[in-house]
Amino acid sequence: MRAVSLRTTLLACCTAPVVALVAVAALAPLPFAITEPGMTADVLGDYRGEEVITVSGTETRKTSGELRMTTIAATAPETDVGVTDVVDAWFDEERAVLPHDAVYPAGKTPEQVEKHNAAEMRESQHTATAAALRLLHRSPGSVRVKLSLAQVGGPSAGLMFALGIVDKLDGDGRGGDLTGGRTIAGTGTITEHGAVGAVGGVPLKTRAAVRDGATVFLVPKQECAEAQASLPHGLRLIPVSTLKGAVSALKALDSGGRVPSC
Repeated sequence: MRAVSLRTTLLACCTAPVVALVAVAALAPLPFAITEPGMTADVLGDYRGEEVITVSGTETRKTSGELRMTTIAATAPETDVGVTDVVDAWFDEERAVLPHDAVYPAGKTPEQVEKHNAAEMRESQHTATAAALRLLHRSPGSVRVKLSLAQVGGPSAGLMFALGIVDKLDGDGRGGDLTGGRTIAGTGTITEHGAVGAVGGVPLKTRAAVRDGATVFLVPKQECAEAQASLPHGLRLIPVSTLKGAVSALKALDSGGRVPSC
C-alpha cells in the first residue's frame, strides 16, 4: 500500500507541472496572425463618399460594370494570438493562419506598420498610374490622375487601379467598357512597366470577391494553383502577368475570344 501511495504521489507531483505547462502554452501568444476575407472596393466608383479614381486634363468615359480591388483582414499586429485561436481558425474555411511576419513587417510597432502600409499604397498608386498611361501612350504631363482609397494600405491594389484608369480613359478601345458590364475583381502588385506581381492571401480574396458579387477574378499567374485549391463556386479565374495581358484577357472575355485560364 505504501508503494502504491508513493507512486500515486510521484505521479501527481509530475503531472502538476505538465498540466501547468500545457495551460501556460495554451494562453501564451503565438507568432501568428488570423486572417479572413476583407473589404472590396470598386475602383470605378467611390469609396466612403470619395471617387476612387479622378482624372483631369483630358476627357474620361462613363463606365459601367465594376472593377473591385480585394483585401484580407487580419488581427491587429499587437493582438495576442493563442493556441485556441489558431486551432479554431485552422478548421474554418473563412479564415487562415499565417506567420505574423508574413502579414506585418518584423520588428515594427503598430504605428510603424500603419505608416509602412500607407507608403506601399501610395507607391502602388504611383506605379499604377504610370503603367496605365504608358500602356495608353498618354503623357503624365497632360493627364493627371488622383487615386483615393481611405484607410486601405499595401501594394496589392496596383493592378486594379491601373485597369480602372485604362477603363476610364480608353475602355476596350472600341467604345465599350473594359468590364463588359460585369463585376470583375482581382489582386496583384504592378510595376511602372506593367508587370503584375504576387500578393498572398488569394484564397481569402476570392471569397471576398464572390461575397461582393464578382464572377471573374484576375489573379497573378504565379498564384494560380493557390487560388484554384479553394476556388469558390461560380468564380472564373483569369491568370495575368502584365497589365497589357489583363486588358487583352478582358477584351477577349467580352468578345468571346480565347481567355487565359489557370
